[in-house]
Amino acid sequence: MKPWCGREPGFAMEPEEQKIKELTEALLEKMGVRGEVSVLETTENIQFSIRTPEARLLIGERGENLIALNYILRRMAETKIGKTRLPFSIDVNDYQKQKAEELKDLARLSAQRVRYFKKEIELRPMSSYERRIVHAVLTEYPDIITQSVGEAPNRRVVIKPFIPA
Repeated sequence: MKPWCGREPGFAMEPEEQKIKELTEALLEKMGVRGEVSVLETTENIQFSIRTPEARLLIGERGENLIALNYILRRMAETKIGKTRLPFSIDVNDYQKQKAEELKDLARLSAQRVRYFKKEIELRPMSSYERRIVHAVLTEYPDIITQSVGEAPNRRVVIKPFIPA
């Protein structure tokens, strides 16, 4: 992972980071889940990466448990250390990383189809996190525009050819 905020790999954890790591470890223990928590810095946030043989339990169907785990740990952090300025996320066995790569591939493939057929494509419903990934990747394509449409939980990205006025 790339350094975040200019710190090099092997950095000393800030007190907030240490507390969030400890909260994550305590929650896993209370759940009866064996796992190891490591801290990675990315260009977007601090990622608390859980390695466990019980990943299916923590991830759930289509990542629903992982979304809930992120929410719970964010609330726990707010309770223990107050409103944190630290952007962080929880990942389990690189699930989010793999999903992000799949979404990027889907976005690029869809953009190529839109270019070729000159017709818009509407993707499946996605979370705000997933939609942000698609929008970000497609900023690389000046001849493509993206738009989020619909209401949660059925909100989706529409990819369209850019037609100058």
